[in-house]
Amino acid sequence: MSESTTEQVLRVDAYPTHEVGGYRVRAGKPFPFGANVVPGGVSFSVFSDQATSMTLVIYKRGEAEPMAELEFPEEFRTGSVFAMTVFGLDHENIEYGYRADGPYDPVTGHRFDARQVLSDPYARLISGRDVWGVEPDRSRGYQYRSRVCLQDFDWGDDTPLRIPAEDLVVYETHVRGFTRHPSSGVTAPGTFAGLREKIPYLKELGINCIELLPVFEFDESDNPRSNPETGEKLYDYWGYNTVAFFAPKAGYAATGRYGMQGDEFRTLIKDLHAAGIEVILDVVFNHTAEGNEQGPTISFKGLDNATYYMLTPEGYYFNFSGTGNTVNCNHPVVRNFVLDCLRHWVADYHIDGFRFDLAAILGRSADGTPLPNPPLLESLAFDPVLRHTKLIAEAWDAGGLYEVGNFPAYGRWAEWNGKYRDTVRSFLKGDPGVTGELATRVAGSPDLYSSRGTSASVNFLTAHDGFSLADLVSYNDKHNEANGEGNNDGGNDNASWNCGAEGPTDDPEINALRLRQMKNALAILFTSQGIPMLLSGDEVARTQQGNNNTYCQDNELSWFDWDQVDQNSELLRFTREMIAFRKHHRELRSTSHPTGQMRDSLGLPDISWHGERAWQPDWSQESRLLAVARCGTGDDDVVYVAMNAHWESHDLELPALPGGRTWHLFADTSAEAPYDIRTPGAEQELDNAGKYLIGPRSVVILVGRTNEPGTTGTF
Repeated sequence: MSESTTEQVLRVDAYPTHEVGGYRVRAGKPFPFGANVVPGGVSFSVFSDQATSMTLVIYKRGEAEPMAELEFPEEFRTGSVFAMTVFGLDHENIEYGYRADGPYDPVTGHRFDARQVLSDPYARLISGRDVWGVEPDRSRGYQYRSRVCLQDFDWGDDTPLRIPAEDLVVYETHVRGFTRHPSSGVTAPGTFAGLREKIPYLKELGINCIELLPVFEFDESDNPRSNPETGEKLYDYWGYNTVAFFAPKAGYAATGRYGMQGDEFRTLIKDLHAAGIEVILDVVFNHTAEGNEQGPTISFKGLDNATYYMLTPEGYYFNFSGTGNTVNCNHPVVRNFVLDCLRHWVADYHIDGFRFDLAAILGRSADGTPLPNPPLLESLAFDPVLRHTKLIAEAWDAGGLYEVGNFPAYGRWAEWNGKYRDTVRSFLKGDPGVTGELATRVAGSPDLYSSRGTSASVNFLTAHDGFSLADLVSYNDKHNEANGEGNNDGGNDNASWNCGAEGPTDDPEINALRLRQMKNALAILFTSQGIPMLLSGDEVARTQQGNNNTYCQDNELSWFDWDQVDQNSELLRFTREMIAFRKHHRELRSTSHPTGQMRDSLGLPDISWHGERAWQPDWSQESRLLAVARCGTGDDDVVYVAMNAHWESHDLELPALPGGRTWHLFADTSAEAPYDIRTPGAEQELDNAGKYLIGPRSVVILVGRTNEPGTTGTF
């Protein structure tokens, strides 16, 4: 008897025990959930606590009507899990779903309806939205069809990069928007494959971590509005209404129509890793695409509504997400679902980290009360599979819970630092009374993260949600009329300043000031302690024409215009050199908050504050000038950053340097290019080393070193 024959004989579970609907079946294994290929067939496992019966519905791929409906025998139910292995299926050419029967009583939270075919929450592939923007046939009864996925991708020697958090330079972008513009020049615009062709651009810029807006399957056509100005259809462009949490977005793949989106995404990740770039996914576990009482039933509502959602005593949906429903994240079953999902992306897709949308919701109880020790957040922090995975919280929600600096971190979580954004924006526009808080923010926000270190602070000035950097200096007010909501959507508290004219202008002085303000913002961002995050396109002054909420705009308002790479090469060069400067100076990337402790090797403190006079910062209400000097240990350089938000110039007295060091000019945003910035290590020594004139609304960066520049601190 051959070895393979012996193995088949020993595999008792490879043989059917029952026949249901003309198919040979046997009881499946309750775990893992989802559809999993097993010897001779496919094992289907699904949870429902209150369902009285469950039916597996099988379709030939693309067919409107089922080819089979197989009710799970009662003996195939273990606890609240229905599990069945079906033999003889052509698993690559089928789609499947479930009918769950049970009580329909919304007051008690139950919304069972056996007429509905439901997506598998654990489905690793979804069909139905295979090509972006194709209008779906709404007459089809089962829109988002689960598919069986093989795990046969060859990762080669790909391993997690594990870049230290303090060394990250994060680049937030949208898979479609990054290459959809006709100027991108890629083979498959708007796809994972298209983004892959732009890896050299990211590497040259100095990016070592890319943060992708949601890539879990969603329905881009799920937006009833049209642009009131043009009549064009609006989309769910950003993708924050998740349909399937384990499945990559088919419409983001050039191969999505062939069901190969998983491998296309894996290939992108593998190539990013080969280029030294980590991948962080923006994930949405606070709500789903099923909406409120009037929303569609896709999966969770029909399988176990009372388990998956936070419900009022009357059976209505709590809405802490602002989108109609709120996921009941700290229910043990839902908590395990989130853990299984993230483990899947780490193990099967080699994802390096996650940014959690409206993460404050993840710390709420079933009735919405904030928990002092949220089980989900603790589980994520200590999960063995996620041990080295980066976890980043958007530490607020739409219900008013704001936890920046107070998010339950368990020593693992970093946060989008909204206070950093607000403070630096206010300083840049010249608001009074900001200088003191600016010092706290650029030093890594020790008031917020004293126990976690500087890398708990993800510093950003712009993100997908809000103005782009170019618009931050070009508009006082939002201009969201194209979104079809009467300009009522999007935030009103933008802390922006248009520099003298609203929107585009031919005034050369205003345009020069705007460019200088963008450089000021980038200079402060990349010299602040913490993890810097750059919004895609800010390095080339991408504009959204004043729209600060482009969630629905699949057009040039959102797309990266690659012509700007040449047209705005001055700003691009400035950004690239600032990133290189940060990498060159480890004192900017220290994980410890500075304390003013003296560095014996230099005779200077690790951080010192200065004003017009050295060692004499002005903390008064009307002060708009602040300088900070940082020094590391050993032979590290001294980095001096002067930030002037005043509309007047100031003569700066520079602190004296020890050990034969002299001041060298790295950047001065008031200078004309190419003298606005230099290559790290090639800074120009100052003629008058004790003085420097800083121009109006500008930033100056000096390096205190010997005339033999080294590469200390470079990674």
